[in-house]
Amino acid sequence: MATEIERKFLVLSDTWRAHVTRATRYRQGYLGPAETSSVRVRVSDTNAYLNIKGATVGVTRLEYEYPIPSADAHEMLDRLCRKPLIEKTRHLVDHAGHCWEIDVFEGDNAGLIVAEIELKAEDELFVRPDWLGKEVSDDTRYYNVSLVTQPYKTWGDAPTKSS
Repeated sequence: MATEIERKFLVLSDTWRAHVTRATRYRQGYLGPAETSSVRVRVSDTNAYLNIKGATVGVTRLEYEYPIPSADAHEMLDRLCRKPLIEKTRHLVDHAGHCWEIDVFEGDNAGLIVAEIELKAEDELFVRPDWLGKEVSDDTRYYNVSLVTQPYKTWGDAPTKSS
């Protein structure tokens, strides 16, 4: 069984930018509403994937990912996925033995920056970088699938940074 253990945080500052090892731009969308899972189509510069993720709230969820032809992915994004699409650049930052993924959102979610870390166990220890802010792992508003129906620009009350 494929599982993902991921914790999600806001950021306090842009000091992480000095430590970026790679950046990839993504365009992604979601196929239809589903109560038990989300089905995502994601395209980067060189790859396209279909991803199925369990709808469980928290840090551990079922996750499956499969490569698909790029042309099919673009057609699904343009013709089948709910709008707005998620547009973001993912920056990779290595810190104290862990790789952090910092997503800088664009379009209807511009202004939102979220740092994620994938762990091997829910109780795995990690060193918090000094730019790391409030944990939002259990706040479903920050799930990419939620940003389609409730884009960040509509929130009004959400902080861009938090301690």
